This record gives sequence, structure tokens and C-alpha cells, in this order.
Amino acid sequence: MYAIIAVGGKQLKVHEGDTIRVERLPGEVGEAITLDEVLLVNKGDGSLALGEPTVEGATVTGDIVGQGRGKKITIFKHKRRKNYRRKQGHRQDFTSLKITGIDAGASKTKPTRSTTKASEPKDSAPDPSADGD
Repeated sequence: MYAIIAVGGKQLKVHEGDTIRVERLPGEVGEAITLDEVLLVNKGDGSLALGEPTVEGATVTGDIVGQGRGKKITIFKHKRRKNYRRKQGHRQDFTSLKITGIDAGASKTKPTRSTTKASEPKDSAPDPSADGD
């Protein structure tokens, strides 16, 4: 069973037991958190719950493992021969989450592979001799 969630402006595929890093979320270490923006849930038995845009009633729960700051990056701007130099550093805040559960909710599910084919044949190109000239 897996889910695709939207958190911090990114979409992530998560399984139960995964540890993920997301944009900083409010909360303390050890606190439980519920993510409601679930875009897709695969239940593992061949059925998908696909959201439009989110799956109603579906949630992903997790525990906050850590709050921290990422590796420092250096931003350096310059223009040659103009004596223009700007140096700046940045460290991005993050939250580490351990996924503890995926709840698909009571949503409509679709089979992952369809075995039926369309009953209507595809339209072919129009007959050029059928012009009204």
C-alpha cells in the first residue's frame, strides 16, 4: 500500500514505515501529525483511489522524528569587470516524518488495469470522395 501526498509544495510517494524530509511543519519531536492532501492511494489489492484533486476522507499519519536545518549552500553573484560581487548563504529548514499509517477512507476505487476495450471502433480519416464539390 502506498500513497502520493502533497506537502510543502512537493508531491511525494510514501509507504508505511518510510522516513521522509519535508518543508518545516509546526510541531515538536514525537508529536503525531496528519496529512490530508492525499492525491492517490494504491491499496495493494489492484485498486486505486484517485483524487480529483484529492481523495476525500484519505489521510496519511506520521510522527515527527526531527526538526532541523539542511546543509548550507552558498549563493555567489558577480559581474565580470564591474567590481560587483554578492555572497549569501542559506540553510533550508526541514521536518523529518516517519509514516505510521495510510487511511484510504471510504472513496471510490478504480481497477489499476482495465481488461475491457472500447466497444466503438476508432474513427478513420474522412473519405475524400465524399466531398460536396
